Amino acid sequence: MSDTPPQSPETAGAPDFDAMTRDIAEVPAVEVIVTVAVNLMSAAAVKLGLTEEGESHKDLDEARKLVTALAGLLDASTTEISSFHAAPLRDGLKSLQLAFREASIVPDEPGQGPGEKYTGPVYG
Repeated sequence: MSDTPPQSPETAGAPDFDAMTRDIAEVPAVEVIVTVAVNLMSAAAVKLGLTEEGESHKDLDEARKLVTALAGLLDASTTEISSFHAAPLRDGLKSLQLAFREASIVPDEPGQGPGEKYTGPVYG
């Protein structure tokens, strides 16, 4: 029989979910929304091939999903976050939508691009 005590989840390297819950409880909703939006923007930029690695990660089908999710999040949260937060996110979304149009071999019709059902047609 071993004299070592059994490992608790914390000592075994498992996350401390109680501490994580307390941390999340202290974060304002606006910060959570903005963080998720920035993560969606970053992922979409990678899938559009806009990073240093460019073409190696380019996947327009995945980019379309991410841009649409970002547009939906921004549309749903417009009244919940201030224009201080919303304006740069909307600008970033529009840039991604235009980058998607440029990257497409056969561009979508105006109003049919990713997220445009939430934002309306996007023109350069």
